[in-house]
Amino acid sequence: QVQLAESGGGLVQAGDSLRLSCVLTGRKFSAYSMAWFRQAPGKEREFVSAINWSGVHTFYADSVRGRFTISRDNSMNTVNLQMTSLKPEDTAIYYCAADLNNGGSSTPDYDYWGQGTQVTVSS
Repeated sequence: QVQLAESGGGLVQAGDSLRLSCVLTGRKFSAYSMAWFRQAPGKEREFVSAINWSGVHTFYADSVRGRFTISRDNSMNTVNLQMTSLKPEDTAIYYCAADLNNGGSSTPDYDYWGQGTQVTVSS
């Protein structure tokens, strides 16, 4: 059974950086496309970034492109999200997701989800 565990969230000021990590256990990590989504209070869960199984292909939402970088380490079963130049509008719960196929930018594209980690950016 696939399990995902996020870490690295916290309270930071606007302009700061933060690095989120997600570990996948229970199955072969390198078989999965991985993604980060986020959900702010009162809003729907939205796509942030995705990476294919090898790490060669990455995808970003327009709102984070150029500020966030997704990466993965298949030897450590970990996907990371390096967030820089954080803005108050980046405040949300960040979720890690995994898909055995090609992933995508919609929540139904992913079969497995973590519990989320809170990121709060103060102005």
